[in-house]
Amino acid sequence: MKSHNSFVKVRYAETDQMGVVHHGNYAQYLEIARIEWLEKLGISYRTMEENGMMLPVYSMEFRFLKPAFFGDELEIITRLKTLPNVKIEFDYEVFNKEGDLLTQASTVLVFMDSKTRRPVRCPEYILKKLKD
Repeated sequence: MKSHNSFVKVRYAETDQMGVVHHGNYAQYLEIARIEWLEKLGISYRTMEENGMMLPVYSMEFRFLKPAFFGDELEIITRLKTLPNVKIEFDYEVFNKEGDLLTQASTVLVFMDSKTRRPVRCPEYILKKLKD
């Protein structure tokens, strides 16, 4: 399945007193990586929303193997698990500059009509880009 590598530098505000990234920041890191993954495919999240499509997170799972620290440059590898239908599923791996695997994660998001707030099937234009 399609994958993409994103890079995020850990800011001081994202760490605790020990200089370790607080676990709550990883949700934002994954969001950055997902949006870049979509952009790489030529899909604008903003345009998708303007066309009435939302993509809320349904579930998110993390396994924290090693800590990330202030100043680390993290590499986030985002992989699509399967072709989407009503939901789209991703796996992630977060590495530090030394290549240590720090975190494994997965998310499930649901395609939703922004007016009805009801789940809908993945738009055909997204499926087409995924099959190219």
